[in-house]
Amino acid sequence: MTTRPRRHDPERRDRIIEAALDVIAAHGVAGTTHRRVAERADVPLGSMTYHFAGLEDLLHTAFTRLAESMSRQFAGRLGAARTTEEAEEAVVDIILGEPGSNERTLLLSYELYAFAARHPPLRSVMRDWMERSQAALRQHFEPGTARALDALIEGLMIHRSVDPAPLGAAGIRAIVRKLARP
Repeated sequence: MTTRPRRHDPERRDRIIEAALDVIAAHGVAGTTHRRVAERADVPLGSMTYHFAGLEDLLHTAFTRLAESMSRQFAGRLGAARTTEEAEEAVVDIILGEPGSNERTLLLSYELYAFAARHPPLRSVMRDWMERSQAALRQHFEPGTARALDALIEGLMIHRSVDPAPLGAAGIRAIVRKLARP
């Protein structure tokens, strides 16, 4: 009997995670299947169960990666601010989609919120993401303001994604200043 050499593919797990995010963005959590993810990642279907205990494990891992990536971008933008005014401008930039927010990211965020609401183990991913966001904001704002700004950021990003005439930078800046300078 001849055995085939094992294919060395150290990036396979990462490709599967990224493919899962692509599939979630395209089809929603409800339309995400092992088969679709394997096809998108260009891996054998059996790789799915080798690397993940099940679909929920894969979703948890993919959403954790999304939250960590977005948190790094958020913290990086706020960390670059040296003054309160620069921090306020960073908040405006984040709401306007800089850095990193695009239609795909927003769709993934919506899916994470909805999935976490129905699957308690995913709530920890959301809570961790919120805590990291608020910690980045607390570098420049008092805790209650940081929490309010975090909610404002998320809410305005959602509104901007569906509003046919979204609030512009000047309007967002005025709201941020009202919250940041009571």
